[in-house]
Amino acid sequence: MKVALYGQAYGPEIEAPLASLFRELSKYNATVVVEAEFARLIGPREAVSDVFSLDNGLDASFDLMISVGGDGTILRAITFIKDLGVPVVGINTGRLGFLSIGKKEHIGEMLSEFAEGQYQLVDRRLVSATIQGQPPEGNALNFALNEITVSRKDTTSMITVETHLNGEYLTSYWADGLIIATPTGSTGYSLSCGGPVIMPTTRSLVITPIAPHNLNARPLVISDETQIKLRVSGRESQHLLSFDSRLVSVENETEIIVQKADFTIRMVEFTSESFLKTIRNKLLWGEDRRN
Repeated sequence: MKVALYGQAYGPEIEAPLASLFRELSKYNATVVVEAEFARLIGPREAVSDVFSLDNGLDASFDLMISVGGDGTILRAITFIKDLGVPVVGINTGRLGFLSIGKKEHIGEMLSEFAEGQYQLVDRRLVSATIQGQPPEGNALNFALNEITVSRKDTTSMITVETHLNGEYLTSYWADGLIIATPTGSTGYSLSCGGPVIMPTTRSLVITPIAPHNLNARPLVISDETQIKLRVSGRESQHLLSFDSRLVSVENETEIIVQKADFTIRMVEFTSESFLKTIRNKLLWGEDRRN
């Protein structure tokens, strides 16, 4: 078994699950390659055979990438995987954990299920954005698993987001911003702004305004084959464009094209876990006493 390991932080709360992970991986004689910065944080480990970075050391020969942290960590982990097709699973040492479904207390069971094939790979679709005047190859990380968002910068004033779908004008949102979320991202930022929960394998996107001043503006679910054109105006000269947690500044009136990315991320879903079980537990859907 060849495993890539990624994390963003290290502290006392990480050490116990990390030590357990290394012990369990040794039972399978796994080759463990750790992201270079995370390797520096955790210090020398006998089980670590090499390191990788954004530009070197990670390829399609890996059987699995394990992310140690919360959902933000797994969102960062996919920037290393890109279009390699390496399956990814998260060990949740964070808080909510919609993506990082592996429980730190059950690392042994998780690896056993993986070794025995008691899992399925679920292809999660992504979105990408092209910025007017910038060649597509100019930003190698122009994709997002959860959402692409335009939002205001350096101001408390609203921005106006002119929005077209497949070349046809939809509306101009007066709001703090606009979220284009994938089904995976429907339980993230979009949900907190009133968007719907969407099953991960649904071929759709959801457009969710952030604090809209158009009081009749509602989240809109569209086909993921739709091309979305955005153009922002406002009092400041720039606005923010985010790819999950990665931010870039964009000049107002710049045309931004958002559409489905041309590759997917393969998420490991274990037999003992499922998306429906996760939303029941995380959103407390089973807490109604009538159930």
